[in-house]
Amino acid sequence: MSAVIRHDWKREELQALFDLPFPNLLHRAASVHRLHFDPAEVQVSTLLSVKTGGCPEDCAYCPQAQRYDTGVGAQKLMDTDSVVARARAAKQAGASRFCMGAAWRSPKDRDIPKVAAMIREVKSLGLETCATLGMLEGHQAQALKDAGLDYYNHNLDTAPDYYDSIIHTRQYQDRLDTLEHVRNAGLKTCCGGIVGMGETRDHRIGLLLALANLPAHPDSVPINRLVQVAGTPLHGSAELDPFEFVRMIAVARIVMPRSMVRLSAGRESMSDELQVLCFLAGANSIFYGEKLLTTGNPDTARDQALFERLGITPMRANVDADDHDHPGTVHLDIAPDCACRA
Repeated sequence: MSAVIRHDWKREELQALFDLPFPNLLHRAASVHRLHFDPAEVQVSTLLSVKTGGCPEDCAYCPQAQRYDTGVGAQKLMDTDSVVARARAAKQAGASRFCMGAAWRSPKDRDIPKVAAMIREVKSLGLETCATLGMLEGHQAQALKDAGLDYYNHNLDTAPDYYDSIIHTRQYQDRLDTLEHVRNAGLKTCCGGIVGMGETRDHRIGLLLALANLPAHPDSVPINRLVQVAGTPLHGSAELDPFEFVRMIAVARIVMPRSMVRLSAGRESMSDELQVLCFLAGANSIFYGEKLLTTGNPDTARDQALFERLGITPMRANVDADDHDHPGTVHLDIAPDCACRA
């Protein structure tokens, strides 16, 4: 049978998916995954903090907020040569995408040419490029696109009705506006959220509902498991059930079937077995390297060893590839109403 890529998911449909018996949900997600991707391939990204700390925002999870005492000091924007050297090393280690993150609420116009220079040089290495710089205006997004940027990351973080429990220095609409500017500039979007911040399952459903019903599905959907950092308000939060995290991955795969679903922050504390469950549930992208901005990540040797044990190969770079998400019909071997039934 066939089903159209959807942007009109209902809350009760996602609730029904989350409520499925765990084996049924994984089978459903794996079936969808195989329609669009090779399950033995995983896209590998490396993330570098090109400007660390000193952020004026109050995101309760973030060690880079200047108002929290986390031991992360403010640093200036890195020079282009240093960034390119790190990108070259990432490529040699097997990464196909290089992401540059700056701890700004939003970049000033004078910052854009400096970041654009980084993008051009990293792109010249044959890597996909990604940046996460905070909120963007339309002309800034266009300037980054003109420099050769492939992806822009701007997460929704959590459900609209839980957002005020985590962040007070910007509104949910601010994030949606940035994503609109990014799409209008022709950039691919990287947009996901964080789980384990004290939210309920209903909030996690709300996050996926917001992502899946965007005008275009994000090309990459990072699902972060909270990394608790001493000094941040969320330090000491209850740990999320690992199986609930896998359910989050599986439902993301089903409702955004053509998106890359990425295991992002929190992998350092995941067992190999938990990561394998996530791959079986449809995750097909990871961050690769010893650090994600300011928090730990499994080193490349551990990831390479796991890939070898599993027979997984890294995806090749696909610079300037067409968007995964576009209107059309995909062929499914499951009934069209299966999302609501066990």
